[in-house]
Amino acid sequence: MSGRDGSRSGPATGVESFRSVFGGAPRWAARAPGRVNLIGEHTDYNGGLVLPIAIDRDCLALAAPGDGGHRIHSVELGATVALDRDLEFRGPAASWAAYVRGVLALFPRELPPLDILVSSEVPIGAGLSSSAALEVAVATLLGAISGVEMSGLDRARLCQAAEHGFAGVPCGLMDQLAAVGGRSGHALLIDCRDHAVRPIPLDEESLAVLVVDTMEKHALADGAYARRRASCEAGAKLLGVASLSDLSEDEIAARDLDAILDPEVRDAVLHVVAENRRVRDFVAALEKNDHAGAGRLLFESHASLRDLYRVSTERLDSLVEACASLGEAGGVLGARLTGGGFGGAALVLARRGDEAALGRELARLFRARFGLEPVILPVRASEGASVLDLSSV
Repeated sequence: MSGRDGSRSGPATGVESFRSVFGGAPRWAARAPGRVNLIGEHTDYNGGLVLPIAIDRDCLALAAPGDGGHRIHSVELGATVALDRDLEFRGPAASWAAYVRGVLALFPRELPPLDILVSSEVPIGAGLSSSAALEVAVATLLGAISGVEMSGLDRARLCQAAEHGFAGVPCGLMDQLAAVGGRSGHALLIDCRDHAVRPIPLDEESLAVLVVDTMEKHALADGAYARRRASCEAGAKLLGVASLSDLSEDEIAARDLDAILDPEVRDAVLHVVAENRRVRDFVAALEKNDHAGAGRLLFESHASLRDLYRVSTERLDSLVEACASLGEAGGVLGARLTGGGFGGAALVLARRGDEAALGRELARLFRARFGLEPVILPVRASEGASVLDLSSV
């Protein structure tokens, strides 16, 4: 897990921390990236389309043989928890450790007692999926320890099940798939119906992605996320489809939604169906190098998340409004909230070369409005999870 200051670390630092905490050297190590979703929000659990990138911010997991049970330490939180052989907490439970406990419990082979240290550059609660990075890093680590080989999809599904069953978040599979299968210089077009993945090249010589953390921690396990998902499921049932992504905008325009659905469910339906179309249009814009058109779709996505899905906040709206006012003259192509909402971060698509000055201006505007210093992270599309070689560390 991590703090929210955007600090960077690496395997050597992780090894030092492991020695300090557990008194010996780690034997195994793995990493997994966070992700930022360019467009396609709250479509994943509706069988729709999403377009994330794995980012160049990692969660690191290291381990060595333990004694009697598992010990798990978070560097950023400065906390250690213990699990017995039955994977029950020995002492107080910890919400962050539930993700690791879930992966351990669902892993297809019983493991010997382990000392596990996790350290992450992915900010918690910023909408960059620190939880999936943690889960996938640990699952990749356990694969290295046990010799169990799993496909990327199976590893992602294991981690999703851990989040559902042990952290209480009914997430889709996008975050875990991005952490497993990220590709440098590419976004991943994921069809969440069959989990087909198509890499989409990003023109990173012309485009820059900034993540602006509002310092407003979101908590998807508090019930609001689950209520939105329940609204989507209710809408699909009342409209007679397996998922909302089975519907097109023309099909719902031909239905009297007000006669079928209550306003909250209706608005959820309208958002999801239009968001799927926006993902397709965004990919087409990237493939045509229509960067301005791609940016407009980000602004449209934010308006829908704000007005229909109702997951935005004052800080997120203020950042996106500032980006719209700066416009292309200020280096902005588009912006929107990213992640589940209810706080977290905004994503800004900027012209390459303008991102540093743009970041300073956004920070100034945010300070003036809220009296807070936002964390601004320039990110690039990176590779997915991997096992690390500690022999040279």
